[in-house]
Amino acid sequence: MQGSQTGLIPDAEAGAVLTIDLDAIAANWRTLRERAGTDTAAVVKADAYGTGIEKTVPALLDAGCRVFFVAHLSEAKRVRAVATEATIYVLNGFPHGTGPTYANHDIRPVLGSLEEIEEWAAFCRSQGARLPAAIHVDTGMHRLGLPLVEGLSLSNDARIKDFDLALLMSHLVSAEEPENQINARQIAAFTALRGAMPGIPCSLANSSGTFLKGMQAFELARPGYALYGGNPTPHLSNPMKPVAHLDARVIQLRYALAGETAGYNAAWTAPSRRRLATISVGYADGYPRSAGSTNTNVGDAGIAIVAGRRCPFVGRVSMDLIIIDVTDVPEHEIHRGDIVTLIGTNLTIDEVGRRAGTIGYEILTSLGRRYARHYRGGPR
Repeated sequence: MQGSQTGLIPDAEAGAVLTIDLDAIAANWRTLRERAGTDTAAVVKADAYGTGIEKTVPALLDAGCRVFFVAHLSEAKRVRAVATEATIYVLNGFPHGTGPTYANHDIRPVLGSLEEIEEWAAFCRSQGARLPAAIHVDTGMHRLGLPLVEGLSLSNDARIKDFDLALLMSHLVSAEEPENQINARQIAAFTALRGAMPGIPCSLANSSGTFLKGMQAFELARPGYALYGGNPTPHLSNPMKPVAHLDARVIQLRYALAGETAGYNAAWTAPSRRRLATISVGYADGYPRSAGSTNTNVGDAGIAIVAGRRCPFVGRVSMDLIIIDVTDVPEHEIHRGDIVTLIGTNLTIDEVGRRAGTIGYEILTSLGRRYARHYRGGPR
């Protein structure tokens, strides 16, 4: 499936082309599995971090992945449609009254409260079947999951005998910060939980947790961001292969004289005569407005790769347009209709996020639907 295109937007009609390397996703999963040394799932929530569930899940299946995590039940149903035999967990709890949907699609809820445990247990009793589910115990995030004290007392809770407790899990707070002491506290708390619930498969390591010193792999690792090329070790070089490549089209070239401004609110002023290129991408396409340049943040704002050169954004990122300073690119090397790179070619997803004042996760999951989209590799 080399270079296959999906969607309804032809390249010539699109402002930009997004290319997803499915073989890189599969290779990243294999790297993470080898690093974890245990069974390894794939987190494919948020449309597989913007790469597309219907394309990415089959590529992961082909690589050997058999367990998937999503955020919402609607996402789980999409995964089930392309992964008929896989194990699928829904992270964002168990919405009231959805037991039949979970059962009909063979999907497993991640139960994060005693109320959810009670409802799932009651549903299983009504079906006369011990259906599988996971239980999430909070070890420090204070976002989802049972308080640790409740988790430690689960072994005495009769309700868990009404269903198949297939997995115990928790979520790391700062695994990408290896020196943060909360990592050791969470590992210790989760180890105590495992001791109180012997024989139940356990999962704690996320992408960065897989590389965290002192991390016990337990029975299941569940990486997400690193699968899609994000760096799970920000303090070190990235061990993952890049996945997403975004190229945009120049739609106009012009000059700005010294003292003239560009973009909304006149936030950027030309320090000298500058040649500017406008590209057909903006925040409606998922490229953050915060990546724009003002007179005070030019060096830290967004950039594009133009004819092999790193060229800064100037002015605000508009809804549909970005202006780039291409003065340092020889005139014969940049023309209307030419392609510039917004992600890829040594402009990593992590750098794009940093320059926009956010993280690569947000960049990936915000990639818009107006791009022409191509996929490289995948199942053959």
